[in-house]
Amino acid sequence: MTARSPLRRLAVPLFAASLALAVGACGSQDAEATQIESAAPLATVPPPTGQTWAEVAAVTAEGGYLIGNPDAPIKLVEYASLTCPACAAFSQAAAQPLDEEYVNSGRVSFELRSFLIHGPLDLALTRLIECGQPAAVHPLANQVWANLDQILNQAQAAQPQLEAALQQPPQQRFVAFAQAAGLYDFFAARGIPETQARQCLADTAAIERLANNSQQYGQDGVNSTPTFFLNGQQLDGNQWPAVEAALQRAGAR
Repeated sequence: MTARSPLRRLAVPLFAASLALAVGACGSQDAEATQIESAAPLATVPPPTGQTWAEVAAVTAEGGYLIGNPDAPIKLVEYASLTCPACAAFSQAAAQPLDEEYVNSGRVSFELRSFLIHGPLDLALTRLIECGQPAAVHPLANQVWANLDQILNQAQAAQPQLEAALQQPPQQRFVAFAQAAGLYDFFAARGIPETQARQCLADTAAIERLANNSQQYGQDGVNSTPTFFLNGQQLDGNQWPAVEAALQRAGAR
């Protein structure tokens, strides 16, 4: 028997179980951060002319979206779900100070890896935040998290339509899913026109890539969101005070 692809598994109806129950399990209670070895304060690094480091963005080999100095000595990686309330709470607390005080210093790069733990809704949102330029990915993710209740409520109300969308042929599946979830107006208001969004969601190779990335993240041992790594070392804490303390111990002060 041929094994199902990650994309096929993600096409299994998401809403057979309650969405509300699913999203409640994405985060864990914050714990004390892993004791990163204390380092001497690092010097700031000037950004390219006419830019801040937070405006410098790239896609990584692991499928993440990195902002900041690509050669920064302190590398923060977040595995996050766009439908995760704990990730939304981190975004609301951390987005501004992380960019302004740490990424813009040139000492810290910040990479977001979207982990599709809630299946098709995560996948559609991830494909849409990457539908523009790489520099727009982090701001769009923060916009999703800032409006998460609205997005989840719309999805909850459209369960039959979303399940029907997932039965369509692959090129039409996520185009119809986003329509049913009310995502086109949301992203059009934030710089992604509906025509462009539909083209992105019809790209089955890109959809398959996102599914494969998340399968790899799970195989690498990531099993909840948000999960943070600092210079390759996993942090126990998943809230901003713990992450910030680890950044400072690593020399970002």
